Amino acid sequence: MSNPELVGEGRVSGDQVAIPASVRRALEIEDGDVFRWHVEDSELQVEVIRQRQGVFEDFEPGESDEPVDAVEAHDTFGLE
Repeated sequence: MSNPELVGEGRVSGDQVAIPASVRRALEIEDGDVFRWHVEDSELQVEVIRQRQGVFEDFEPGESDEPVDAVEAHDTFGLE
């Protein structure tokens, strides 16, 4: 936005923040969308990442010879 304008207010409750309906409508935010929060020069910026529906509809997990301990493998996943 070149001219910032107030389009609503949200309230913090615990670790959650309410996003006003007017903001959701203006930015076409839908269920499943993800926010990336950035702080630059004491200013908050939020990036909306749109989630494509049906991304994993055709996904069929392959069979593995060994079960994987997800907790143990988490930090090394993808580093092979």
